[in-house]
Amino acid sequence: MRLTAWLLVALLTLSGCSLPERDTTLTYEDVAQSIQARYEQALPDLPSSKQRHYAQRLYRLTGDDRYLPLNRDYGRRLVGALREEIDGLADPGYAARRAREAVAAYPVSSQKQRRRKRMLAEWGEIAYAKGLAFKLTQASYYGLLNDAELPGHRRALDYLASVDFRAFLLDPEVMAVYAAQVANLVYYLEDLGVTDLREEVVSAFRRQYPPARDARLSTAEYRNKIYGMTHFVIAASDYYQQPVAAEDFRWVLDEFAAGLDRILLDTKEDIYTEVGISFLLAGQEDEPAVRRLRDALLDAYDPVARMVPSEQGGTDLASGEHRNVLAIMLLDWPDRLYSGPVLAVNQDQ
Repeated sequence: MRLTAWLLVALLTLSGCSLPERDTTLTYEDVAQSIQARYEQALPDLPSSKQRHYAQRLYRLTGDDRYLPLNRDYGRRLVGALREEIDGLADPGYAARRAREAVAAYPVSSQKQRRRKRMLAEWGEIAYAKGLAFKLTQASYYGLLNDAELPGHRRALDYLASVDFRAFLLDPEVMAVYAAQVANLVYYLEDLGVTDLREEVVSAFRRQYPPARDARLSTAEYRNKIYGMTHFVIAASDYYQQPVAAEDFRWVLDEFAAGLDRILLDTKEDIYTEVGISFLLAGQEDEPAVRRLRDALLDAYDPVARMVPSEQGGTDLASGEHRNVLAIMLLDWPDRLYSGPVLAVNQDQ
């Protein structure tokens, strides 16, 4: 419960009123299925990036073939974009130009975005290289990182190998505003065979964010830390394609369990839902924290909008897709995960 909610409780108590109670007849599965039905009804009208994000995760949760067309559409766009990047990298000035374009296009609507834009502007080609690493990793997940689909893809991998990611990933100022993206990138680079900086980056993260420092962290800093921790787990699972070993992430899971009260108080639905998913990826569904996190989602669920609203109460489906697909996952976690899907975008399957 956030601070504003505590204040509301106090005001209502003083006025003799009571808070509306959650419908206790709704199960986790009921809410997950309601959100899923709402989003699948709206899916054709969502932006293509949201369609991809949703269909990729629902496929990995269910293995259902009905999510393949949207995944294939994304695979075709991805291959087309990467072929342009591979061709462009033949020009020695291409990466630097694309990095400047990426920084110029970076959004500035929030203080966090403005800080990130300033940070990326200081790191030369990193703004381009990190996006290229994401695209190549996506191609690898889909079985598309090969000479048949991406002729000359070694040029892109060789370019990544020339970039000094280590300095970027270990920089405390980068970690302070970009922790989740740092976690993602370190796993992308390892998955692609470019470089393995996982141990160094985890050690640097833990030095920067020890539990003893939590009380001195602002809400924004604390959110950055917790979100970063979730992404070490999620990226290690290749984004919900396989479970992770609990012992490999004991430092994450133990901190989550010990700090759950503040996590629920000071983070938002996207973040605390990923905390719950981290336990599930590690096979810890019986951990008491999971029930508390699921109950928090049920409290946040809006049965009229059939979704989990934003922190500010917004119910826009496109902007809420990330939050709500995570809610589906936490509330209706499967017995197994599905990899891929493996695609051949030049063939009908």
